[in-house]
Amino acid sequence: MWLEYEPRSSGVNCVKSLYLSLKGFTKEHPIVANALTELERGFAGMLAVTKENIIYPLDEAKPPAETLALRLERDTEISAEGYQLTADEYSLSLRAADESGLLYGVFHILRQIAIEKPLAELTLMSQPDIKLRMLNHWDNLDGSIERGYSGRSFFFAQNKVLPYERMTDYARFAASVGINAVAINNVNVKDAATRLITPEYYSEVRQIAAIFAAYGIRLFLSLNFAASLELGGPQSADPFAEEVINWWQKQIAETYAAIPDLGGFLIKADSEGRPGPFTYGRTQADGANMLAKIVAPYGGLIIWRCFVYNCTQDWRDYQTDRARAGYDNFITTDGDYLDNVFLQIKNGPMDFQIREPISPLLGAMEKTNQILEVQIAQEYTGHQIDVCYLVPMWKEALDFVIGAGNDKVSDVVSGKTYANRGGIAAVANTGDDANWTGNDLAAANFYGFGRLSWSVNLTAADIVGEWIMMTLSRDEQVINAVSDILLHSRLTYEKYTTPLGIGWMVSPHSHYGPSVDGYEYSRWGTYHRADYLAIGVDRTSKGTGFSTQYREPHASIYENPATCPEDLLLFFHRLPYSYLMKNGKTLLQHFYDCHHEGVKEVEAMIAGWNGLAGQIDPAIHTRVAERFARQLDNAIEWRDQVNTYFYRKSGIEDRYGK
Repeated sequence: MWLEYEPRSSGVNCVKSLYLSLKGFTKEHPIVANALTELERGFAGMLAVTKENIIYPLDEAKPPAETLALRLERDTEISAEGYQLTADEYSLSLRAADESGLLYGVFHILRQIAIEKPLAELTLMSQPDIKLRMLNHWDNLDGSIERGYSGRSFFFAQNKVLPYERMTDYARFAASVGINAVAINNVNVKDAATRLITPEYYSEVRQIAAIFAAYGIRLFLSLNFAASLELGGPQSADPFAEEVINWWQKQIAETYAAIPDLGGFLIKADSEGRPGPFTYGRTQADGANMLAKIVAPYGGLIIWRCFVYNCTQDWRDYQTDRARAGYDNFITTDGDYLDNVFLQIKNGPMDFQIREPISPLLGAMEKTNQILEVQIAQEYTGHQIDVCYLVPMWKEALDFVIGAGNDKVSDVVSGKTYANRGGIAAVANTGDDANWTGNDLAAANFYGFGRLSWSVNLTAADIVGEWIMMTLSRDEQVINAVSDILLHSRLTYEKYTTPLGIGWMVSPHSHYGPSVDGYEYSRWGTYHRADYLAIGVDRTSKGTGFSTQYREPHASIYENPATCPEDLLLFFHRLPYSYLMKNGKTLLQHFYDCHHEGVKEVEAMIAGWNGLAGQIDPAIHTRVAERFARQLDNAIEWRDQVNTYFYRKSGIEDRYGK
């Protein structure tokens, strides 16, 4: 990842020895010990400052030349997890209110060295914009990972917990970008995973929690809402049943006694076959609150996913709309949730498509804690084979203005709006591959999620520039070339797959590669509705009514094809192939052309990457080049299948004969 700590230019940070002082913190605290170890690693690797040249305590006299005096001090005036850096000619001061802030400040110093900026420029105050910054892993206890594209799990194999060394490295780089919460198992909790809250796994899970806690990270577990049925308890999961409540009280008390560092539980209920409160005629709030009341004395949180929809839809039903489901199922319960319940809402109303509108549920529940959920794992965006830098997508979600005022989604999840608590969570993209993310360039998404979660005002270009300098090269040609590839990659992927917000058209089950009608007549509600005259779903007030779930001005903007953003045109409207786009092309010609343009842009990416041979680590260059070859095959297949399908469906030729 980005903690290789390879040598950096001594001309930028001319340090040969380090004088350290520690005031208000103890070296024995696990987080402080890890911060000091990270300093030693970073200064040794990047500046060749050996451990023998790191001197405690700091002599208050003026230090000799080529020496950095680093003062680490507790300052209770600084907000939790935040830090202040103050630099002058001879010294650098790092102040923090708590141990986590100290650790984050240390990583900031090391990042400054890694991108070869002078330490003398480090004068700033930094604190996280979003308090809860979480990763959701979809690892199964058999070692597989649902939507995993980087090998197998490094947490589990064959229903056992794996050795902890790799988990420690994982905690290091997660903490280095400000992550402070991690759920380690799949939200689709089944089989052995249900037993993670039993003595069978307490010892191992407690050790993982301790590793994470030493890097300022709280461990969460995904929980089976119907665990009582599988663990010998009541044969019910009714949140109002006294025997169910009593069973959970005993089970949670035992779990927290064994794993006191546990942050709480992530729950997927009433979704895609998972049992939940709807099964018993209760509301989502009823189910969440039952558990929240029980975990509250232990400081636990209940994170309740809003991915609840009818997954047995009849494709002939033109009124049932999966996009509506999140809002319809939750909006009436606003204000019903206990304070330690957080609703986790996907960035779009469907399921991590390359282009969706922002979910209307985000910001609509003014009395409820909300977490924005995004996906780093490239489930519908290239499987970490195709390059697709996702930070621009997440920026769009965070920057979305909810209504006629100035409140953004970022204000909601940071707690600035409505005075509620909030957070941001992402489905992680790591596995046991040697490079952690399969495609080396996919690490930019993990890094980018962490950095954006800490500071929502960073730009996608800011973040990608940092990442390139920390991982690939500080050479300007490399920075420019790789930045160009990454910053344009999402639009390129969109062009050769599903432009104009139509989505899906993807191979069932695997979700990689095209199958235009793969889900068209299925139960999942993922339809494009193409016939020989038109394409798209009417989600206006005259159709499914989805557009009316938005506040103004968005409701009116989406209602009219003339004002609807063209990249969402077919998400909201059913239009004839002859519909004229703003570029003067018909809708179908635009569709044809996009797919050809996407392939050409992949070819340009490949040429740009090939031009960097000899300027990037050869192993990395070779691995990425192999992925690009596969991406080009995928882009060509998408272009040919989609364009052929619509030529045959409509009988309308490409005007350019392509």
